[in-house]
Amino acid sequence: MAGLIFTQQLARFTAVPQVDTVGPTLRAGLESAFAANPLLRGYVLDEQGHLRENVVVFIDGRRCAERVLLADALAPDSTVYILQALSGG
Repeated sequence: MAGLIFTQQLARFTAVPQVDTVGPTLRAGLESAFAANPLLRGYVLDEQGHLRENVVVFIDGRRCAERVLLADALAPDSTVYILQALSGG
């Protein structure tokens, strides 16, 4: 199963910092995580269901290709990191 790993900033909103999924795409994998913890959705996706501007996703070391459809393929052994950028001064 692919593993979705939420960095510390997002892990505080989910019961575990990693969610395993059999979803074939990034969107399906994220939906698995949101099913386990619905509050997480609002921190990762905007109102249109697109990745928020301050969220970056890496699949097997490569940044996801696009932020709208989230159709990047997940292999059964993929590692997906979901990061929330921090801002401030």
